[in-house]
Amino acid sequence: MTGTARIVLVHATPVAMAPVHDAFAREWPEAELTNLLDDGLTTERARQAELTEELIERFADLVRYAYRTGADGILATCSAFGPAIDRAAASLPVPVVKPNEAMFRAALACGTDIGMLATFAPSVPTMADEFAVAAERLGSPANLTPIVVDSALDLLRAGDAGSHNRLVAEQAPRLADCDAIVLAHFSTSQAVERVRARVDVPVFTAPQTAVLALKDAVRGAA
Repeated sequence: MTGTARIVLVHATPVAMAPVHDAFAREWPEAELTNLLDDGLTTERARQAELTEELIERFADLVRYAYRTGADGILATCSAFGPAIDRAAASLPVPVVKPNEAMFRAALACGTDIGMLATFAPSVPTMADEFAVAAERLGSPANLTPIVVDSALDLLRAGDAGSHNRLVAEQAPRLADCDAIVLAHFSTSQAVERVRARVDVPVFTAPQTAVLALKDAVRGAA
């Protein structure tokens, strides 16, 4: 890679876009960003009891297309499609970063009892699996306690970020005894300051940690 890094962001919901762009503006402003969005993926995932093979391949196709556009690195911003990201990444020669992997590592550095605030219930099983893998790699006997904040995502999609943030923050004290708290989705990161105001434990968000992980991976591959 020479010159400016070309980064493709793969989205399954529009509400993830602003938080990751904000993170790039802070952590890697010189990166050249392109967005790929298939917001039907989240709608279809919400209708399915499990992450189907069809949806896995549909998301993986987006990641493969991202590479064909000339990407030096790819960041997937939706936490519900971990297996699809792994599948595509295995066949691509550029760094592909999952949304929560770096966030989990940061939280696990704080201890073994990790809480998670989520707003999209279908993503929780795949995220729990990813957390378990991250803990195993670190040799940690950690456990994850997820709380799904019902209706918060609908409010955010309707443009009411204030109510979304309030609802997420209201649940934070239930995790106050954890060693750290993670905010499950890129969209949930908008509530971080209100969550931190309610608890005394470290609170981690996905966009910042993912952008920094991709930045290191792309520069390391150059």
